[in-house]
Amino acid sequence: MYKTDICILGAGPGGATAALHLAQKGIPSLLLDKAIFPRDKICGDALSGKVVNELRRIAPDLPELLGQQQEQVPSWGIHFMSPGGQKLSVPFKFNYKPGQDAAPGFIAKRVHFDNFLVEQVRQRPQIQLQEGVEVTRCERLPEGGFLLAGKSGEPLVQTRLLLVANGAQSGFTRHVAGLQQEPAHYCAGLRAYYKGVTGLDRDNFIELHFFKDFLPGYLWIFPLPDNQANVGVGMLSSVVSRKKINLKKEMLRMLHGHPALRPRFAGAELLGDIKGYGLPLGSKRRSISGDSYMLLGDAGALIDPFTGEGISNAMISGRWAALQAEHCLQAQDFSAAFMQGYDRAVYNRLWKELKLSHRMQQLLHYPWLFDKLAGKAAKNRALAETISCMFSDIDLRERLKQPSFYFKLLFN
Repeated sequence: MYKTDICILGAGPGGATAALHLAQKGIPSLLLDKAIFPRDKICGDALSGKVVNELRRIAPDLPELLGQQQEQVPSWGIHFMSPGGQKLSVPFKFNYKPGQDAAPGFIAKRVHFDNFLVEQVRQRPQIQLQEGVEVTRCERLPEGGFLLAGKSGEPLVQTRLLLVANGAQSGFTRHVAGLQQEPAHYCAGLRAYYKGVTGLDRDNFIELHFFKDFLPGYLWIFPLPDNQANVGVGMLSSVVSRKKINLKKEMLRMLHGHPALRPRFAGAELLGDIKGYGLPLGSKRRSISGDSYMLLGDAGALIDPFTGEGISNAMISGRWAALQAEHCLQAQDFSAAFMQGYDRAVYNRLWKELKLSHRMQQLLHYPWLFDKLAGKAAKNRALAETISCMFSDIDLRERLKQPSFYFKLLFN
């Protein structure tokens, strides 16, 4: 059995980021994952400017290093297609110049991006990475901390502090932290890979389509290397259940029947299977820590309610978890009360963005209002830049504090 001060459960973006920031501080950690990397992860695969910013916080050269990987494409913005057919194009960086400016975002399959981060982990002697280790039970210890056990009940790890970053289906989140899946704050999604989709943006803008007959859901198309695209759909679980919607059937109907998509997918080839997954949304504020533990990323339900983007928020939570872990070690205090510093830091950074995204998600119930917003944003730079902020490295909170912003928003 391995004894450690800090154990991180899950080596995805949240867990890997936490381990890397701890290593920067000279703090050792044990990083466990049930998979062996590289491994696939069902996701939209878009890496926003917020992801780029978090990479830069780990090491200044990481964004450039990612940009050198053959498995990615640089992305310069996003196309919103409103229910009424209004196209709103929002660049991640206004007045950008491809080839001269550094790319503000990327698109890369998670099998490649997650492995990119794990390769950084392997280079840090402070991090002990153990792959192929499945933890099936977490037991509180009388003296504090947790005992982690494997499939056969064998003790694997004794830790004083547990950073839980093992994803949306985390058993720890449900059984120990007591956070249950709530259909109103949970999204069902499907993801597929296609080759040969036509009409993709030359600057690799990602696409979000909001069709009237699929609201309040949405369909996405994200360009990838080798003439491939990540294509998928998402909708609140509560709506899927209430309306008895077959997401796979609806997705194929739109791809091969909608006038805007049918010609683009006429000669496209489906690669592999269409896979489903769940997204716990950050549309509700929750307690994401307790005695001797913190919940990171999807395990803490920090996914953007409007776009479904979760990688950047996972990395942000990983950074703050590392800082909180440092404070815990310094104070020798792992209590739930002391751990509240983590909750405050994460929500101070993310809550206004999550709340704004939740409001935009609710617009999907009112197609005419969504069309009006899209139309106004197409003519109003302040509003367009606000939407852009949700994907970039700009801290949206600062903009929302400025009275001049609201003046431009209302009267431009």
